[in-house]
Amino acid sequence: MIVCENTAMERILLVKTSSLGDVIHNLPVVTDILQHYPDAKIDWVAEESFADIPTLHPAVNQVFTVAVRRWRKALWDKNTWHEINAFKQAVSTQPYDLVIDTQGLIKSALMAYCAQGTRCGQDKTTAREPIASYFYQKKLPVARDQHAVTRNRETAAKACGYAVPDGAPDYGLNITENNVIDLPTPYIIGLHGTSKDSKLWPTPHWKDLAVALKQQQLNLVLPWASEVEHNRAQEIASSSDNVLVLPKLSISQLTPIIGNADAAVGVDTGLSHLATALSIPTVAVYTDTKPALTGVYPGAFAPAKNLGGKAQCPAVNTVIATLDQFKS
Repeated sequence: MIVCENTAMERILLVKTSSLGDVIHNLPVVTDILQHYPDAKIDWVAEESFADIPTLHPAVNQVFTVAVRRWRKALWDKNTWHEINAFKQAVSTQPYDLVIDTQGLIKSALMAYCAQGTRCGQDKTTAREPIASYFYQKKLPVARDQHAVTRNRETAAKACGYAVPDGAPDYGLNITENNVIDLPTPYIIGLHGTSKDSKLWPTPHWKDLAVALKQQQLNLVLPWASEVEHNRAQEIASSSDNVLVLPKLSISQLTPIIGNADAAVGVDTGLSHLATALSIPTVAVYTDTKPALTGVYPGAFAPAKNLGGKAQCPAVNTVIATLDQFKS
């Protein structure tokens, strides 16, 4: 192992603000750091919509929230600048040994700049936005043609001075809550909602999946976040009596329900990454994007597999066969 210049490594700030999948992909960094510096106190900067995710890792000490998505819509509002100044004051109150920005964007680099400590991030040839590198004091070469989980872990390893991990990641999530809703068991969580219609798996496929799961005495549980998703979930439920449509839930409320599922089937959505991070066997269905660099990434304790890709539509029997493989 490479010895870090600052062997005490008492405080570290991680900057990874959004989106949901990106925040989840950064969780193994916490576990990696603690394997080398078990006494380190780790704080995190995250977008307010996703701030619950870092808190699921028991080793994350404090989460500073930002609201860039909301601030952009009201940039000239005095309340916006009050919130921005409050964030700057909060994050700069105490010094850090390292401030590690794994996002590599101008916005995340500016947030890192607000903190006291040696700022670390990807160099101008590998950062997602090259200008971001000018805000870092330690500029790190991290190849771009790697999965996001691998890039995050490599960035942190080079910042802290330990060898780049080569084993399966440990997302470190700790679920202590039980389901807040009585659910039929056993059940598969069906994560059918996503940000773009082109990423959807056809509703008839979900209906056929429900029927196929009933033959295996498995239930299909469907969350939703919008009226469109609610209508689709109800349509899927009309196909078979083993389908339960959940009430509208927040991410924090939904997390234990995902975490207690026997497996997850999901489209290209952050919740599929959450299922993987919760060590739930996960099948991710891709129809409009390539999963090589940002698909679900199996952790150390459960399998996960990406199916499909750009202009592809995985068949129901392929999904069922993959779930069967997880059982063996």
